[in-house]
Amino acid sequence: MNYTFASATILLILITDPIGNIPIFANALRHVAPKRRPWVILREIMIAFLLLLTFMFVGAEFLRVMNLSELALQIGGGVILFLIALRMVFPPPHSEDPEQTVEPLIVPLAVPAIAGPSALATVLLLVSQQPERRLEWIAALCVTMLVSAVVLVSAERIQRIIGNRLVMAVERLMGLVLVSVAIEMILRGIKIFVIQLSHP
Repeated sequence: MNYTFASATILLILITDPIGNIPIFANALRHVAPKRRPWVILREIMIAFLLLLTFMFVGAEFLRVMNLSELALQIGGGVILFLIALRMVFPPPHSEDPEQTVEPLIVPLAVPAIAGPSALATVLLLVSQQPERRLEWIAALCVTMLVSAVVLVSAERIQRIIGNRLVMAVERLMGLVLVSVAIEMILRGIKIFVIQLSHP
């Protein structure tokens, strides 16, 4: 699949799902002082950004070391995206962790809420397919992290203005779009695989 800067940015925003992360961040930060919450959010986003950026630079080496093909990555990434999208459309029952009374660090906010398996697979896929456009993918990732920062820092205000039900509706709509993207990735991967089998 040949992505543009715009389509790659939209895909990364859908996968990192800042709207869907609002309740996760609200729950994880409920014991953190309100004045400190924006700094914790920005720190976690920066950690996630550095992790995804690292995967962009070591992606090709990672594929070679693991002896993985781009085709396997595309189909596998599509499957992961499909499963993540299903959870967005049909979210599991929300449960709070009463034991978490300390400030979260890396887990569960940076990883896996932002830089989860689907996001890591996507940046690997982008760079492995078109490594010459790495700067565009870095720019797309920067825009994605900026959107996440704005949404999550403003999470409490967003919840007050539009309400939890509309937040859930937006997340499910994003999940529906992501389901379509995932199916397209899988179908394209299968098509390429069939072509390679018929033309060895």
